[in-house]
Amino acid sequence: MTQDIREQVRARYALAAVQGSGDAGCCGGGATDAVGGCGPQDLVIDDRFGSALYAAEDADAVPPEALAASLGCGNPLVVAELREGERVLDLGSGGGIDVLLSARRVGPTGFAYGVDMTDEMLALARANAERAGATNVEFRRGTIEDLPLDDATVDVVISNCVVNLSPDKPAVLAEAFRVLVPGGRVGISDVVAEDRLTPGERAERGSYVGCIAGALSRTEYLRGLAAAGFVDAEVTFTHPVADGMHGAVVRARKPEQPEES
Repeated sequence: MTQDIREQVRARYALAAVQGSGDAGCCGGGATDAVGGCGPQDLVIDDRFGSALYAAEDADAVPPEALAASLGCGNPLVVAELREGERVLDLGSGGGIDVLLSARRVGPTGFAYGVDMTDEMLALARANAERAGATNVEFRRGTIEDLPLDDATVDVVISNCVVNLSPDKPAVLAEAFRVLVPGGRVGISDVVAEDRLTPGERAERGSYVGCIAGALSRTEYLRGLAAAGFVDAEVTFTHPVADGMHGAVVRARKPEQPEES
């Protein structure tokens, strides 16, 4: 089941990469084809997802190909409040828009990593980085449940409507905790369900690859963050995407190491 979900997600986002039109993605409500992806005839524009959620100055700062490939449900850079010199990791970096914008925010003394499991998206992201002239970025192939980074590598972990797609969310949160330095933080945009909805009711409102069926509830998210070791966690709804389902910002912090005596 886990591998089936992962392959459905991979197929859907490979299609988005080669079509070069992220706004018209399943995260915008298109119907699904036989493999759980979106058929070209089903792709629709939806301002609950994608490039419509970026401010004009951010949209103008990246190549149009990166903007077009946005499939997110928010702007995690605003959520994470990035600062000069920080090292940032984007989980499920797709066409690279959030990595490129992060690189601009952290400046030449900072660095932005992206991890994605889809070869087509990685190729698109690297091409977009070249178009943007970004030198403080790196895109790595891997899954967000098993990140290809060492322990305590980054100051901030961001993600844009990707955690809900994972079939093993505890592993995602544990990996985010592992790669953060002590005192590091997560700033995630995601789809989150109201606590009143059962998993079955979430599935009635949309598909897994459509960023709906796999969404955690607010309480499930908070419990998952705490189980991974995070503190000061909060989940704030920002805009509705379906009945009882919301775009949301998720923030939490990895505790500082105890001072040595």
